[in-house]
Amino acid sequence: MANVMDTLRERGFIKQTVYEEDLYKLLGEQSVTFYTGFDPTADSLHIGHFMQLIAIKHMQEAGHKPIILIGGGTAMIGDPTGKTDMRKMMTRETIDYHVSCFKTQMSKFVSFEGENAAIIVNNADWLLNLNYLDFIRDIGTHFSVNEMLRAKCFETRLERGLSFLEFNYMPMQGYDFLHLFKKYGCVLELGGDDQWSNILAGANLIRVKEKKPAYAMTFTLLVTSEGKKMGKTEKGAVWLDENKTSPYEFFQYWRNVADEDVEKLLKLLTFLPLEDIAGLVKHKDERINTAKETLAYELTKLVHGEEKASKARSQARAAFGEGGDLPEKHISLESATVISALVAAGICTSNGEARRLIQQGGVSVNEDKVTDINAPVKDGDVIHKGKKVHIKLRLN
Repeated sequence: MANVMDTLRERGFIKQTVYEEDLYKLLGEQSVTFYTGFDPTADSLHIGHFMQLIAIKHMQEAGHKPIILIGGGTAMIGDPTGKTDMRKMMTRETIDYHVSCFKTQMSKFVSFEGENAAIIVNNADWLLNLNYLDFIRDIGTHFSVNEMLRAKCFETRLERGLSFLEFNYMPMQGYDFLHLFKKYGCVLELGGDDQWSNILAGANLIRVKEKKPAYAMTFTLLVTSEGKKMGKTEKGAVWLDENKTSPYEFFQYWRNVADEDVEKLLKLLTFLPLEDIAGLVKHKDERINTAKETLAYELTKLVHGEEKASKARSQARAAFGEGGDLPEKHISLESATVISALVAAGICTSNGEARRLIQQGGVSVNEDKVTDINAPVKDGDVIHKGKKVHIKLRLN
């Protein structure tokens, strides 16, 4: 059995581990049950989750068994990690709906059949029935308040104020690991590096209470070469749900990443061989655009399938004058002015935003820069927002 830690390290995933030598030996000798948690705070996964799904796929293809934990219980508390304010509370019904959406999307990356089939669990099933006094006596005694206050996950919240409700998050996540260890023999938790304190707390809890080995591994966060978190656009998050972020918009997001980020993203988010990636990125001139298009195509294919990835690529090439078909938007005849068309086509969210964009010189129709907000548009016109958004208008 190939050691998956070698693969993860070569492709740039691993940030921190605990008992690394023992973990490496274990992963090379037998199938290991591991888990990764996802908070159901929306009805779709987004780019921030994407790398975790790729890591799970690497682990599963190496023979290890995934447990995907949906935080239906901990979501009712809210993870304070990286947050400046307390999260809005969600109802159980909302959380359950989000869980069902996640399951559908995850099935594109993770196999739920076969010898090491993944399973999905919801921590609401055991957390909601806990007796609080029993919990703090049995679990809380193993958590040092001093150490928790030094944890990075609480750092950004201490000045603004950290509620006692949120302070329970770390023991709850630690208890999740203990529960999965007892029920499924899970000995490894994976997650983003911003979760290191929480993940390490669970591994330590198992070692203290059960006197048996447990391990933690975190991955580098998905950030740009400038250190900014990836996955945000003017419209908000880049979602895996095509109703929130279309396959074309998804493709264009990756097609337009910075040159400096392409090699890292190809290694982290695709399954292309490392030697192929090296060949794609060896030129730092305009030929890097081939690598960008490959990145965009491979990721869109993973999320939306080959047919939609090919169509998005064709649309993107058309936008850059390389042939292919542009994406089309059907709008009503009442929207047959530039300002109305920008809003009706979803390029701008309001007339005010459209007006400012036109005044700043950011809009063209066909090859002509627009200066008049009430200039007419006709069926078949192509409206351009800057260099990245190109839509063919169809008037009904």
